[in-house]
Amino acid sequence: MNKNLWLLAAAQGLFLTNNVVFIAINGLVGLSLAPLGWMATLPVMGYVVGGALSTPLVARTQSAFGRKVSFQIGLLVALASALLCAWAVMNSHFWLLVAATVIAGYYSANGQLYRFAAAELSAPAFREKAVSLVLAGGLVGAVLGPNLASRTRGLFEVPFVGAYVSLALVALLSMAVMAFVRFPPVPPKAAHADAGRPLGVIMRQPVFIVATAGAALGYGVMNLLMAATPLAMQVCGYPFEDAALVLEWHVIGMFAPGFFTGHLIKRFGVLSIMGVGVALNVACVVIALSGVELHQFLIALFLLGVGWNFLFTASTTLSLQSYRPEEKDRAQAAINFCVFATMALTSFASGALVTTQGWQWLNLGSLLPLALTALALIWLAWRGRQAHNPA
Repeated sequence: MNKNLWLLAAAQGLFLTNNVVFIAINGLVGLSLAPLGWMATLPVMGYVVGGALSTPLVARTQSAFGRKVSFQIGLLVALASALLCAWAVMNSHFWLLVAATVIAGYYSANGQLYRFAAAELSAPAFREKAVSLVLAGGLVGAVLGPNLASRTRGLFEVPFVGAYVSLALVALLSMAVMAFVRFPPVPPKAAHADAGRPLGVIMRQPVFIVATAGAALGYGVMNLLMAATPLAMQVCGYPFEDAALVLEWHVIGMFAPGFFTGHLIKRFGVLSIMGVGVALNVACVVIALSGVELHQFLIALFLLGVGWNFLFTASTTLSLQSYRPEEKDRAQAAINFCVFATMALTSFASGALVTTQGWQWLNLGSLLPLALTALALIWLAWRGRQAHNPA
């Protein structure tokens, strides 16, 4: 871990602080302002829809200006959108809140590239560990996010306005951290330089398909259950502090394994660790279906976080095999677009299912994408064996 990776890990932690606070409060604020109950998670959905819509623009700014300038632009957007969210909630404008979260998605589209930037700041033999350890910086968000939401929600007369204002300060702090990161210089582009393969060719590779499916479906299942948890716990009569505690342990589960996930990937292989991630997600669903006591929410969400870490970190590592350096901006944008599109769908489905069908059906529905992910892993492993042992 060099200085730049430590700073990037800190930026990742502040990015996750923003995400955790959004997840903790957007559904509850949406429920209090939305015209209809099933619209409660539209502010959560807006954040990921904004991320999906921003991925092409972010790819262009990354290519034109490099990592650092693009990341700082994203943080400026984070600052402005957090203040706009606060103003919308203070004045009870539901649709303005949704619009503000869509704008905030531009920051999210940038933040999702921190993990790829980590691979560029390390030696090739250290890439798996660099990705894993920078993701482990999310532990800052695990502790800071829920506590920040809980302690600042009452700072103003209108609940949760203070939480949004605090996110503006988090964005300023992250800008200061990012100012000290030294990224590799953007290489000058020759007039007839090789731009690499067309995106369609890259995306048709089995490795790219499975890596993208693992990242998108893994994030989708995690988002489906995480976004619904504060609403489900409110229905069950738990106070916000209990929901914040559950989310804190969930995010600890998401990022604490980052200190050793890279080592496990190098030792056991990327597909094996992705398979363990799927199994942990299934265990989460089983526990969630067993009851609605506080400890069941907490253990289920913790396992969901660990399963996400294994699946997402390994998927990111696998994706590095599918593109060349000159193709990275397009390939990474395509991966992140699929992740955001899946998250947008699950954000909407989360609020609609938990308010109309209940917590149990929400968990049962999450088994389908987990089964699809498992089948994709089996398919790629079979192709690998066929390639090594042709008939």
